[in-house]
Amino acid sequence: MRKKFLQEAENGMSVAAAREMASAIVQREIRGPGDLSNAMRRIEQRHGIPYGLLWGLRYRPPKDIMLGAYNALRRAYRTECARQARLLEHELKMAEAAGNDLDDALVEKVENLVRKVKEAKK
Repeated sequence: MRKKFLQEAENGMSVAAAREMASAIVQREIRGPGDLSNAMRRIEQRHGIPYGLLWGLRYRPPKDIMLGAYNALRRAYRTECARQARLLEHELKMAEAAGNDLDDALVEKVENLVRKVKEAKK
């Protein structure tokens, strides 16, 4: 069985896109200064993305990336986006329950964002 790799020009999927997704996932996981390595380990445990892959995408970008690794990053990225949308939706509900006066345009933007993320998840 051959390993499948993604090249830069293949279907718009590239190492650059993988780097961006990995960076976004890591940035959401970091808890403070000096936590980068630990954040990568937590991502490895939570999403099954190898620490070495995350480290390599950050410090030594490869010329190509395996399709399975790219798909794992994409799934993890979508999962994290959905989690952030749920947190934002919960925060909005808590603010409304507390009687805080919220900007209607902002509430509408948040609701649209949450709806788009839920639709993309399906």
